[in-house]
Amino acid sequence: MPDLFHSLLKQDIGHLRIVAELWGIELESPKAEGALEELSASLLDPDLLTEIIDSLPPEADSAITALVNAGGRLPWGTFTRKYGDIREAGAGKRDREKLYLKPASATEVLFYRGLIARAFFDTQKGPQEFAYIPEDLLSLFSRTDEQPPVPTISVEPLGRPASPGERGGEIPADDSILDDATTLLAALRLGIEPPETKIPKNVILSLLQAEKILNKKGTPQPEPIKKFLEAPRKDALAMLADAWLESEAFNELRLMPGIVCEGEWTNQPLETREFLLNLLDAIPEGKWWSLNSFLRDVKVKYADFQRPAGDYDSWFIKRASDGQYLRGFAHWEEVDGALIKYFITDILHWLGQVDLSIAEGAAEPTSFRLSSIESSNEEKGKISVASNGKINIERTAPRVVRYQVSRFCEWEEPRQDEYLYRVTTRSLTHAKEQGLKAEQLLALLVKHTGNKVPPSLVKALKRWEVNGTEARVQTQVILKVSRPEVLEEMRKSKAARFLGEVLSPTTVVVKGGAIQKVMDALTELGLLTEVEESKE
Repeated sequence: MPDLFHSLLKQDIGHLRIVAELWGIELESPKAEGALEELSASLLDPDLLTEIIDSLPPEADSAITALVNAGGRLPWGTFTRKYGDIREAGAGKRDREKLYLKPASATEVLFYRGLIARAFFDTQKGPQEFAYIPEDLLSLFSRTDEQPPVPTISVEPLGRPASPGERGGEIPADDSILDDATTLLAALRLGIEPPETKIPKNVILSLLQAEKILNKKGTPQPEPIKKFLEAPRKDALAMLADAWLESEAFNELRLMPGIVCEGEWTNQPLETREFLLNLLDAIPEGKWWSLNSFLRDVKVKYADFQRPAGDYDSWFIKRASDGQYLRGFAHWEEVDGALIKYFITDILHWLGQVDLSIAEGAAEPTSFRLSSIESSNEEKGKISVASNGKINIERTAPRVVRYQVSRFCEWEEPRQDEYLYRVTTRSLTHAKEQGLKAEQLLALLVKHTGNKVPPSLVKALKRWEVNGTEARVQTQVILKVSRPEVLEEMRKSKAARFLGEVLSPTTVVVKGGAIQKVMDALTELGLLTEVEESKE
């Protein structure tokens, strides 16, 4: 950091005289250059510095202490949000109104005494403006913390216990993320569009990639899938949670609904995650905690938790609903505050680590409780098979079995805690194209239903394995005429190319999409036709 001389070098003679006046120093030189040398020497007197520091108002004393404990500098935005800004004023207005005698903030108190300056310094994210104490002046301060300046977190939990009014209907944490992950993995292996899941697909995909169950391109990896699905539920949930905990790629901010992140800027999701978890670790486990009070205290004490340089302008984030860009500290609640809420009420809840409570009349969680679910290691849910090929699989059935069975079936809309599938010739053909055999499905069903597979389905699967599809059901358009002579005349006309298989002397199949053309041809032959709607 620049020393005192260079920090005051760009200031005019009027500013230097203000600093001297507030320090009780008389400057002899009428020019800025000489006055600067006199002032720099005087301000570095340890005894005089002690007198000035002792005379500071409490807020200004807190501000200079914060700078000292931070190693001598803090991002300008961070510093001024807490301790106030410096009013914009030219030299004339400053001297005429004597603004320095009526400081509007702690920052002005320190600035007009020469104790702080502002300048741009290089950071990992590029040049960033800082409030700083000149280097030689900083060396005279007694550090309140002799350790290297590192971010510290109070041992006291932020926020407060939830009030009775913040408690309401409880939503316990569960391990249903494992079931959604199983559904998504099966859909990916089948190459079909995944059905709607309780937890957003992009979150599950990111977790599966963090655990390397999917590669970076989102392709399923057979061996990791097998390990994940065969693991006891408690261990499988821990696999996802541990992968999330250590992932640099899982980005809660970019996954958060309601906003759109644009541009090439980067954030630090791993560091942000660790910081927030440290804050939450201070909250007593099992105690309901006020969500709003926690957010409020984070904003007061650690507003820049995910923005180390206090930069609220370089990230291009817009509101998804109307496209408005959310730049500046004024949008903290919509971005940074929303991220904390998403982190607690969604990510941690989905991973089985937080219970939620919604107060009466509220639409969103109002309190939370740190917990750890007792996930059962046994998956004993039932699998039932009907003679028409319908298969019902309870949510608590072995995940690996549902994954395997679902690859042979058409998927139907699931019920509460139950997945529904149906065996069809199309689904068996699709499975065969992926190297699967009908006999494998039959073996799975026999084993996991206690040999309660209907004989008719057993017979059907075995016959399909040998003969393939033996019967087809088709919906076709049939043309019926009153006499065979009419059909014969049709077959000799230009409409013949629209006619298919002859079913009887007076009945013929009409090729797909050709109804109107056949009707037009009949009209040209002098015959009017009518279309009969099927009655179901």
